[in-house]
Amino acid sequence: MMFKSMKAYFVCLFLCLNFLSPAVAQRDSTLWKVTAGDVIPPVSLGLAGLIVQGKISRHLQEHVVSKYPNFHTRLDEYLPYAPGVVSLGLASAGVKGKHSLGDQVILALLSNIIAQGVTQSLKRIVRYPRPNGEDYHSFPSGHSTTAFANAAILHEEYGQRSVLYSIGGFGTATAVGTMRVLNNQHWLADVLMGAGIGIGATKVVYISYPWLQRTVRNMKHRNKKEKN
Repeated sequence: MMFKSMKAYFVCLFLCLNFLSPAVAQRDSTLWKVTAGDVIPPVSLGLAGLIVQGKISRHLQEHVVSKYPNFHTRLDEYLPYAPGVVSLGLASAGVKGKHSLGDQVILALLSNIIAQGVTQSLKRIVRYPRPNGEDYHSFPSGHSTTAFANAAILHEEYGQRSVLYSIGGFGTATAVGTMRVLNNQHWLADVLMGAGIGIGATKVVYISYPWLQRTVRNMKHRNKKEKN
């Protein structure tokens, strides 16, 4: 099962990293700026998810269920969106971020769509059972994917203004992942992989966005010339 999920993870990661035609991007490589800080966190979280899948996650879950048998909350249904709402709320209030409000909306939509596309594809490929036996769509955690994607958005937009934005966003996302485990809905491996995918998808979108903007502008310019 671990090798199957590992293969699926790297296939989806490859597709995610290449979804915006790097062949075209090579024509203007100055638009694509990738640092170690962009790559290490999502890859490390994804690999950690693969490493703890199985025995380690089962032992942790047994301990959690025995210690908190009556734990139940629905906060994890709403908190995944909180960092993204904060980011858009700040932009709406006129607090300057890395991008304008309109661009932030586009970036948030793209990040969440791509992140969930990868996660939902993996769920159907891997078919790993949930700890509560509810279904076979446990790996990765969709709630954790959403939470960390939106936390990464808040970090990208406002982390440079204050580290408290980053701490708040990723702290909220971590709380979501913790609650998914405490609610017996997910294994630790699911949460770690979801976090890696959420952050990774957002990084890909932010890195490729300047190229996407340039491409859209060029298309509009060509269409305008053709009409004239």
